[in-house]
Amino acid sequence: MTQVIQLEGVAKRYDSAGAPALGPLTLTVEQGEALAVTGPSGSGKSTLLNLVAGLDKPTEGVVTVAGRRIDRLSEHEGARFRREQIGMVFQFFNLLDDLTVEDNIQLPAQLTGVPRRKAATRAGELMDLLGISKHARAYPGRLSGGERQRVAVARALVNRPALLLADEPTGALDTASGHDVRELLTDLHRGGQTVVLVTHDLALAEACASRTIHLVDGQLAGDTRAQAVR
Repeated sequence: MTQVIQLEGVAKRYDSAGAPALGPLTLTVEQGEALAVTGPSGSGKSTLLNLVAGLDKPTEGVVTVAGRRIDRLSEHEGARFRREQIGMVFQFFNLLDDLTVEDNIQLPAQLTGVPRRKAATRAGELMDLLGISKHARAYPGRLSGGERQRVAVARALVNRPALLLADEPTGALDTASGHDVRELLTDLHRGGQTVVLVTHDLALAEACASRTIHLVDGQLAGDTRAQAVR
């Protein structure tokens, strides 16, 4: 099976005299896998996500995503790679409040040069899939937290990324909205989307992930696989 993520001896230090914030860590994630990354605050979860996204570079080691060694990319190359290959979903949505739902979703496609009509078609497909078509002309500020997170997921998927990264995607949601997003992530995984999910919510990890790793002080302290995603 194709490996979407390969980390080989990866470590990240922010203080040359101190212990690494992460690693050294060797890890692979296969295509279609849903990986949950858990651990206490300061365990290295966000550092790992930033390295996989190419938002940060390792102090040592090799980071390969979707067949591309991203630790060697320039800032411009990294930004283009993220637009084309990585979808990102954040705790606080990061939507543009002055754009409609439809325009928010289309934006990453337009930034990669996709013609507007093709981007609109893809956005329409995703809005139908995620149950937010009725909000196409609305602005994010008028939506509930769960609806805004669905918009954020649609935006993340518009370029058909090899990898979806989700950073505490239910952290800012109420219980009902959090359950909706949990079901959405589960459905995406069942459909074959490769997902890496950083979360403090063990119930979310259990429900959505086919595999869970646990970090403590930047080190891999556990790696378990689920029998099946419900």
